[in-house]
Amino acid sequence: MKARVYVMLKNGVLDPQGAAVQHALGALGFDGVSGVRQGKVIELDLAGTDADAAKAQVTEMCEKLLANTVIENYSIEIV
Repeated sequence: MKARVYVMLKNGVLDPQGAAVQHALGALGFDGVSGVRQGKVIELDLAGTDADAAKAQVTEMCEKLLANTVIENYSIEIV
């Protein structure tokens, strides 16, 4: 079973990478793009077949390592 974790900076936290991407898109002629936020996707291959147990395990991983919960939000998708 696979799990995908989507990690994004919380609203209000400065996102210099997002600002750089927004600026670069404008320089390339892509007008009308605003509010660019950059995040990360982490894909995990998990043993087992219990989706609820997998989600609980991945939640613990996020709280301990994968996301900085002070400045980042995360969401989990079990696939």
